[in-house]
Amino acid sequence: MRLMLIIALSTILTGRIHAKERITITGSSTIAPGMSDLAKLYEKKNKLRIDVQTGGSSRGILDARKGLAQIGMVSRSLKESEKDLHGFVIAKDGLAIIVHKSNTVKELSFEQIRNIYLGKIKNWNEVGGLDLPIVIVNKAEGRSTLELFLKFFKLKNSKIKASIIIGDNEQGIKTVSKNKNAIAYVSIGAAEYNASVGTPLKLLKYKGIDASVKNVENGSYPLMRDLTVVTKSKPKGAVDKFIKFLLSKKSETIIKDHYFVPINKP
Repeated sequence: MRLMLIIALSTILTGRIHAKERITITGSSTIAPGMSDLAKLYEKKNKLRIDVQTGGSSRGILDARKGLAQIGMVSRSLKESEKDLHGFVIAKDGLAIIVHKSNTVKELSFEQIRNIYLGKIKNWNEVGGLDLPIVIVNKAEGRSTLELFLKFFKLKNSKIKASIIIGDNEQGIKTVSKNKNAIAYVSIGAAEYNASVGTPLKLLKYKGIDASVKNVENGSYPLMRDLTVVTKSKPKGAVDKFIKFLLSKKSETIIKDHYFVPINKP
């Protein structure tokens, strides 16, 4: 009996010694795919387990505040009401207005986009396209992409005449790629990547400027945003080291692979 207790105690202690420290990261679905790849790279060289979960930027803020996650992902700048958190911008992204690749429209103006989402423009032929009804795709509450879109185009979510409500970028891209009449707004990084691998979608120009990572990088595209990670208090230990890795040159390749602009890029 005594021998069994000794063995059991030894097993528990050994498990504790070899157990990996865990960091939980939650929030923005825009940041999550790249964060997962960054976490895998970091885990290979460090005795650390990193769990990445989505749920939107609002979840990232809430989980960080409540201590449910050591790091929150937020695909925008922090608001004044969120300045109690410690924020670190890791990359830049933009917001693209997307349609199906077969759509003949190449560009929409500020007023045209507003009026489409307000339900005042109902057919593509009203903006130079074919005689087809417009299917409006909108983001769910709690998504920072929605907040940026509403702020930029001076809209209230309650006034938007949405046909379809989606959550993350991939849902928006999938919806548009399968519906030739649809319009949506998603991360430029996600849209440009999907277009590059053959997904039938088109990123519309805005004021004559291509919605592209290149134009986010050079600052010419107007619908830009920060990709931010947040912590409840000043980062320490493993969390501090991981955030420093995110901000270092070592993370640049993966950030670029996900069609974002590294923050330390001049």
